[in-house]
Amino acid sequence: MKSTEIPEIELFTDGGAEPNPGKGGFGVILSYKGRKKEFFEGYELTTNNRMELMAVIFGLERIKTKAKVTVFSDSKYVVDGIEEGWAVNWERNNWIRKKGNLVLNKDLWERLLNIIDKHEVTFNWLKGHAGHEENERCDVLANQGINSEHKIKDEGYLEYLDNVEYYQEQKIEKEGDLCRKCDIPTVRKSPKKRKVKPTQNYYYEYYLFCPNCKTMYMVEEAKRDLPQNNSMF
Repeated sequence: MKSTEIPEIELFTDGGAEPNPGKGGFGVILSYKGRKKEFFEGYELTTNNRMELMAVIFGLERIKTKAKVTVFSDSKYVVDGIEEGWAVNWERNNWIRKKGNLVLNKDLWERLLNIIDKHEVTFNWLKGHAGHEENERCDVLANQGINSEHKIKDEGYLEYLDNVEYYQEQKIEKEGDLCRKCDIPTVRKSPKKRKVKPTQNYYYEYYLFCPNCKTMYMVEEAKRDLPQNNSMF
């Protein structure tokens, strides 16, 4: 290889916690010219999002020379956080979101941005559990971490728990507000028509929905009064 060439590496990652928060783990595959290396680690107490972030960080930190790295992850939280520029904006705003809320997992986002600066990195989202060979293997590795006997303490998460009163939850009021669980922007959805109870005097015209963790948020702005004796809407 000429000295001017930059190696091209593929990084496949997955992470999770059971339950969430709970014991966690991540799996990593580094692939270069057909050669692959696998890694996994387990943590005592952490979250899904922290494990997804940690998987990418761990993989990038194992690359000892500047490289073109293509990251494949099934976490929209991680992929969109970089590709949509959220993390860079959070850093620019001193890790404070709208309404004065602090950004969750600041320690890992900072670490990720720092390591990205050392390489040429692009992120690609993969649908999880869809038969992708490396993604499925990373899931197996992550579970090995979750079930391993020797787990690591997630010091960043423990520090967050010690200071949880400073991490105020943003009230979900409008489309685009970030999900409280995973920081993904919510979208507006309309409920299917359904029968209502005779005693019911209101319904929700729409609700806010997290496309990542599937959490639904019923908001006051969407509340509508029902006419009396109306059984369908």
